[in-house]
Amino acid sequence: MRIGQYRTTDEQTPWTGVATDDGVVDLAEAGAAAGIHVPDRTSDLLADWEWRRKADLAVEYAESTGVGLRDPADLERAAPVDDPQKVVCVGLNYRDHAEEGDNEIPDEPVLFSKFPTSVVGPEDAVRWDPEYTEKVDYEAELVAVIGERARRVDPDEAMEYVAGFTVGNDVSARDLQHGDGQWVRGKSLDTFAPTGPDLVTTDEVGDPHDLDIFAEVNGERLQESSTENLIFGVDELISFCSQAFTLEPGDLVFTGTPPGVGVYREPPVLLGDGDTVTVGVEGVGELTTEFETE
Repeated sequence: MRIGQYRTTDEQTPWTGVATDDGVVDLAEAGAAAGIHVPDRTSDLLADWEWRRKADLAVEYAESTGVGLRDPADLERAAPVDDPQKVVCVGLNYRDHAEEGDNEIPDEPVLFSKFPTSVVGPEDAVRWDPEYTEKVDYEAELVAVIGERARRVDPDEAMEYVAGFTVGNDVSARDLQHGDGQWVRGKSLDTFAPTGPDLVTTDEVGDPHDLDIFAEVNGERLQESSTENLIFGVDELISFCSQAFTLEPGDLVFTGTPPGVGVYREPPVLLGDGDTVTVGVEGVGELTTEFETE
């Protein structure tokens, strides 16, 4: 199942939908018509009891009756989860990416966070003040979306707490990141975490550790790898995080980026006004983002 958040031009709050051959199913509307309560935001949906079964029934009802079906041409896309409690990120999780920056290979996952205000969707631009940062960079990432509260879970059970995956771009202000000696400010500027277009459930993705991943800047492919090269797998990351803090439904876990980021290229490839970055993950989707200076 591919779950997204949508809105029309006159709507302020996005609602959760599933794209089908007949149109986009508004899960809350179709569910209500079928006598099933389905929350209208993805984070609330994932926290709901038997959420997947309810979503399946709402889609089935909409396809049978037409109730809750909307024309995709009339809709805008929002981030599949636009209000996570936490955005957890993992640094240096591809060996060759660590090496390209002359960093030591970590013995444990290196965690940092992006603030939720950095999260934007597939139709939103990344914007920044060029007087505040001059070194904006891209990072292609597979993002795990938490589907069940996770606290002190074992690695062999960790995937049970993942609802699915989306595509992310861990946009980074390298001058701030490297100047601070820690990463949070340079990673957390507003709009610096584009995600989407969909949350793809784990059953549809299959093995998350065997997916091609890439990034293209203005059509030129600059990152290309596979998630089989992750140092710490998704199960290890979820378990590791949950030992320290509780992961809640809708939380996002950026799993790390492969080599080829702009700051370490010769010459460096940093982003400016009018640039476009496409990040793709096999089986999950492609996310294209416009970059604009304010």
